[in-house]
Amino acid sequence: MFKTTIAALAAASLLALTACNQQPAAGNNSTSTAAAADAINGTWKADLASVQIDQKPDELLLKDGKFDCPTCTPPLTVAADGAFHAVTGRPYADEISVKADDDHNVTRTDKKGGKVIGDNKFSVSADGKTLTVSFTDSSTPDAKPVTGNYTETRVAAAPAGAHAISGSWKPEKYNSMTEEGLTTTYQLAGDTLNMSSPAGQSYSAKIGGPEATIKGDIGGTTVTVEKVDGGIRETYHRGGKVTGVATSTVGADGKMSVTYESKLNGSTTKYTASKS
Repeated sequence: MFKTTIAALAAASLLALTACNQQPAAGNNSTSTAAAADAINGTWKADLASVQIDQKPDELLLKDGKFDCPTCTPPLTVAADGAFHAVTGRPYADEISVKADDDHNVTRTDKKGGKVIGDNKFSVSADGKTLTVSFTDSSTPDAKPVTGNYTETRVAAAPAGAHAISGSWKPEKYNSMTEEGLTTTYQLAGDTLNMSSPAGQSYSAKIGGPEATIKGDIGGTTVTVEKVDGGIRETYHRGGKVTGVATSTVGADGKMSVTYESKLNGSTTKYTASKS
């Protein structure tokens, strides 16, 4: 799973639309579009209990002093000796350290530009069936770190002689996340959508317009935005490629339903949010 913010939950620890159509979606009219604008405006808090994750199991292997994560994006192989080692092709890290703290606990720490931008502490239950990952995301400059934890359940055993975190793990649920990682504010004013989060990320994007920079995102992510019936769709870009699409619509009950489709690993994450 390895995501750490609402933007990561849906789009959003790091944020997601392809070239947008400036025209309303089929069946929309000026009245429904205005209603959608009114509905999306406000500050929204994600409900962790509502999160549904559809993705392939995470695969981990820690053996013979080496850590492998073939399902990471991109796949990761690094010495598990507690030292920092250079990595390439990762927008949010250029050095990674992996250390086996004991036979059931492992710490991974990421750096970029010499600064620690996050860590994950992996802890396997005594029966070996549950993996709890506690994370700290401090990647956004001058913003309070987002912390929390989630659990995964074992679906494939560790190879003989491997550390307990090894094997395949199915994402189960998010157990906690600090307020900064759960809250997003949208303000649709005319043809511009403004997004901000207490986690330190923000953007102003023209509806149907060009890619807009996401301030506070050290990976260089940009976003394009379009209106859909009942809400908005955000498409995230990085390095000339679409990395994900988030569709957020407001229902008759006043709740926002969010679906995020990752174009990097094929996963889909869904959750609901309420105005705070």
